[in-house]
Amino acid sequence: MLIVAQYIVFALGLTSLLASFTAVAGQDFGYGNGPNGPQKWGDLKHEWTTCGAGKQQSPIDIPKIEVDDKNDKLGSLTRDYVDSKATLINNGFNVELRYEEGVGSVTADGRNYSLQQLNWHTPSEHTLNGERFPAELQMVHRTQDGLFAVVSILYQIGDEDTFLNQLMEGLKRLEKEKCDDNQEARISVGKVDNKALRRSTKKYFRYLGSLTTPPCTEFISWTIMGKIREMSQAQVDALKAPLAEAYRNNSRPIQPLNGRTVMLFAENKDKPSV
Repeated sequence: MLIVAQYIVFALGLTSLLASFTAVAGQDFGYGNGPNGPQKWGDLKHEWTTCGAGKQQSPIDIPKIEVDDKNDKLGSLTRDYVDSKATLINNGFNVELRYEEGVGSVTADGRNYSLQQLNWHTPSEHTLNGERFPAELQMVHRTQDGLFAVVSILYQIGDEDTFLNQLMEGLKRLEKEKCDDNQEARISVGKVDNKALRRSTKKYFRYLGSLTTPPCTEFISWTIMGKIREMSQAQVDALKAPLAEAYRNNSRPIQPLNGRTVMLFAENKDKPSV
């Protein structure tokens, strides 16, 4: 079923789907309870109807009592990233790190997905047992034939995140750049050390979902890391600072599972809980 669904993504067209990951928000959609808030996204544009009518939407809450921990098809998540030049971008609705070619890939479900970009949401979009975290990093990958997979890391307040540390000066510069009239603000940060993104993974959750911003395209493979990492409050604030006030809390509300199964991979399956 997952393979069939992924090929539907390919039918949607590689160019349009990749653009939807990086579209500029402007005044088209927002967060909160306003007229362009998440509950209204599906009504704002015809091409966004999936945001309201879709049945496989993201983000979701991952409840430990409903996780399938007996699935033997999942294996270790192999990540092979190298250092690469990148650019920090203010999309209007989040901060993104966009890589040049050749940064590396992740192997999931027997396929190699090349890392394209990272983006952050504050607070987290996904929740574990109803708990929302201060930040979430979403790592967007795709295959050569146009299939997409997102690997997500949740963060709690604590020690500084070593990966984000190298981007702090760039974030300060990005804060000073204007992001008006649907134009992205960009800051080149040179070569980025991606070693911290290659950490071994002993536990993760997998489900089929969607983009978390319009057009809310479905059939995206999501992997949520089971280990919660740490970043400082100052780093969370730095991720928010370049954004307009209305977009600094940029997490979409939790969407219903609608019968979907959340699968768990854990090296020690005697401890399936979150």
